[in-house]
Amino acid sequence: MMKFKKVFVYCFRISLILISLCFLLLFLVIPLFVVFFNAFSQGLPVYIGNISRKETVESILLTLKILIIVLPVNTIFGIACAWYITRYTFRGKKVLLTFLDLPFTVSPVVAGTIFIFLFSINGLLGILVEKWEVQIIFAFPGMVIATLFVTFPFVARELIPIMEEQGQEMEEAGRMLGANVWQILLKITLPNIRWALFYGMVLCAARCVGEFGAVSVVSGHIRGKTITIPLEVEILYNEYNLVGAFCVASLLCLVGLISLIFRKWIEKRDPVYLYIKTHKYGD
Repeated sequence: MMKFKKVFVYCFRISLILISLCFLLLFLVIPLFVVFFNAFSQGLPVYIGNISRKETVESILLTLKILIIVLPVNTIFGIACAWYITRYTFRGKKVLLTFLDLPFTVSPVVAGTIFIFLFSINGLLGILVEKWEVQIIFAFPGMVIATLFVTFPFVARELIPIMEEQGQEMEEAGRMLGANVWQILLKITLPNIRWALFYGMVLCAARCVGEFGAVSVVSGHIRGKTITIPLEVEILYNEYNLVGAFCVASLLCLVGLISLIFRKWIEKRDPVYLYIKTHKYGD
């Protein structure tokens, strides 16, 4: 009976492993293979030609412009939010944490629609938009705002569990020795959370580059003005330029793969960060 039980447990484990491998193969490996296979199906010169098209280069530059604005803003917000949540006790703390997860629960398309209702000429804030003569919807500012909304939790959510686990002992010691707030932040807090901060920034950057739903709603799909890399993929696909669509999509796949590689590198450099994320918070 015991031998039969051991065989059953062994077969059950093997079955779970095989199911997991099949799932990863079907939903991760094969799609990535299809993207890169079709991107290079007509040779390297065709791939380079599709990547270097005027429209594609413009979409890459616009995506980088949005990234240059969104990443620093969300990094500063994430540090400030994590500091405030982990270092102070106040009413409404749980409410703030709930709102911090709002972009994870609200559809990006819904978020984009909300911004249209707010910032369009006929929207709730349309009077101010018209008075200041600033075009937000179907323009670059609206795309930045939409991207900020969908990416702002990433840095904060990486920092909060790490800062909670590390506690305040070193910061209190620095305060007793006469250090001010900025000295504590720059010389004690940030060095201790640097790997979580870097990974949060990587996640924020990857989501910023790959965001489609909210940006698609507020962009207006204006060629040369409001087309990011994901929107360029959609346009090429709708124009039946499948090879071009796969070539541009391969850039997004590379961003995702680089993010995964960077995470593994961080885990090797900082085992404490890996332990806290996996054992304490089940990431």
